Amino acid sequence: MACAAATAAAGLIALNTSDGAGSPEAAPVAADNAAKSAGALIWRDEFNRPAGTAPDGGKWNVEVNGDGGGNDELQYYTNRRDNLAHDGNGNMVITARKGNPGDYQCHYGYCQYTSGRMNTAGKFEHAYGRFEARIQIPIGQGIWPAFWMLGNDLGQVGWPNSGEIDIMENIGSKPADVHGSLHGPGYSGGNPITGSYYHPQGWAFADTFHTFAVEWSPESITWFVDGNAYQTFTPADTRGNPWVYDHPFFMILNVAVGGSWPGDPDASTQFPQQMKIDYVRVYDLG
Repeated sequence: MACAAATAAAGLIALNTSDGAGSPEAAPVAADNAAKSAGALIWRDEFNRPAGTAPDGGKWNVEVNGDGGGNDELQYYTNRRDNLAHDGNGNMVITARKGNPGDYQCHYGYCQYTSGRMNTAGKFEHAYGRFEARIQIPIGQGIWPAFWMLGNDLGQVGWPNSGEIDIMENIGSKPADVHGSLHGPGYSGGNPITGSYYHPQGWAFADTFHTFAVEWSPESITWFVDGNAYQTFTPADTRGNPWVYDHPFFMILNVAVGGSWPGDPDASTQFPQQMKIDYVRVYDLG
């Protein structure tokens, strides 16, 4: 996501960023070069726990804060099960809701929305490989789901020097577009290295589950939607700025509400909105 703010909430890393509005659609990668062979499966969460249970604490941190993520977002991230819980059908569900049942205070005052955000910081951090999730995203003006990663040296060097890899972002007012971006020193906030993938039929990605992935090596990062590679970035694409994707990163899943990129919800936005995650898997590259 972009414009990250480094804050701590309830002892957990609490960061968020946005992507640049109006980013161009990336040129497709030739099919012959589209996919490398994934190697060994090294980490996974299949989300096969009973309905109403919290994320696996051995794998995930649940973030709790209302700081707006540096993007003027409107949600308060809670640890309530009505914002973040297994559904009993093999999915983790992040639910954005209108209202404030906990009398939470946000950076702008009394919070208007709640949602969920979880990360693997300190529990799983890895450099290189295929990072993949099967997700059904939400929809609607002001809704901002994301599957992304931050460098594990964030606390030492700060953002964007730690690096950020946005595997999938969507703004709900453009339901047929998903975005993939890099944020680093000299290319961050509203000026990332970025591209987008448009649904081949022009349908909303919210209609069903889709698989979002990156394959990350020392030389390049390639983005995939449903097995289709749509862009590759290399150190030559950083405009002479540092390539900071040479150390372990941790993963993040969240649904933001409002913010500088998607804009605020309006009368057309229906709540609650849910992001369902069938699985997250990480493979070494073969």
